[in-house]
Amino acid sequence: MNFEVDQRGFYGDFGGAYIPEMLYPNIRELEDNYLKIIESDQFRDEFGQLLRDYAGRPTPLFRAGRLSEHYGTHIYLKREDLNHTGAHKINNTIGQILLARHLGKERIIAETGAGQHGVATATVCALSGMHCIVYMGALDVERQAPNVKKMKMLGAEVVPVHSGNKTLKDATNEAIRDWINHPVDTHYIIGSVVGPHPYPDMVTRFQSVISKEIKVQLAEKTGRHYPDYLVACVGGGSNAAGAYYHFLNDERVKLISVEAAGMGVNSGLTAATSLLGSTGIIHGSKTLLLQDGDGQIKEPYSLSAGLDYPGVGPLHAWLAQSGRATVFAVTDEEALQAALMCARKEGIIPALETAHALAVLDKLKFGQDDTVVVNLSGRGDKDMETYIDKLGF
Repeated sequence: MNFEVDQRGFYGDFGGAYIPEMLYPNIRELEDNYLKIIESDQFRDEFGQLLRDYAGRPTPLFRAGRLSEHYGTHIYLKREDLNHTGAHKINNTIGQILLARHLGKERIIAETGAGQHGVATATVCALSGMHCIVYMGALDVERQAPNVKKMKMLGAEVVPVHSGNKTLKDATNEAIRDWINHPVDTHYIIGSVVGPHPYPDMVTRFQSVISKEIKVQLAEKTGRHYPDYLVACVGGGSNAAGAYYHFLNDERVKLISVEAAGMGVNSGLTAATSLLGSTGIIHGSKTLLLQDGDGQIKEPYSLSAGLDYPGVGPLHAWLAQSGRATVFAVTDEEALQAALMCARKEGIIPALETAHALAVLDKLKFGQDDTVVVNLSGRGDKDMETYIDKLGF
């Protein structure tokens, strides 16, 4: 079974480009040019140089000794939190800002939930001297205030979105409206493996540096270039797509996708899309999404601003439906306790999104000789107010 995108932009049953006519020229321009650009020697040299000298790659693969002892196995943390801007998001924004420059674009728009993608976009726009507008749900503006301040300091215009439940879905809607109104000079830097083709494939390729490094680093540390288990949190799913990419067709690697259960999978306050969702169209892609019997999108919920998206990237929908990935859902409380354990056993405060991935370690049974890699996708600075409030410090 193949898990890479086909020529039509589909992963199995999911993907494609379901877009209004006014967006067709934008998407066609990307589809016709993105592979030629990103596979050119000039682009690869620029991308590699910025990942190394600006983002700080390669990020370490750290054997978490005390967590390994606790779980009776070998646990490694892929330290994406040590990237410039504090998360994996910079990998994609560096790639897309270079692509935008090659396409002659002068204006950048983006959406953000937890704010990490917004900060990463504002960062590369400052680096490139491009005008930057970031759409963010009004609720996320409140709960991710430190990242809003960072974006503004970097020169970005942050636009609060007050429609819907004022989170990531609604920010994405507004960004798409902006793009429709500015089709010629604007590039939309989508922050996850969602949206119409070629975005899911393009973002996955930019993030695939994660799994490329994991292979090399594991071989150096263990003599084997693949793990037994590879764990990542999934909202839209870009950190997971990047961590999985070079292992997609290696059946020796068990892929573990972790979604946000919120207050519980069956509570009605959840973002467990792959477990509860059904096939539909959202933001230009056919995928799994939370919807009612009339096809109306259900509002997702998670304490984590980066995981409360009602859909999932089409690659992840296919991995879940085909059984290639095993999907778990983790509640707010389980994620909070996992973050506390990671902080106190390893001296690393993870992002709340990443804490969901760490929490699934309690739900799995490992052998003492297994190698488990958890993609530690972001650091917890942005979530300190939530940790302080919920954990009672």
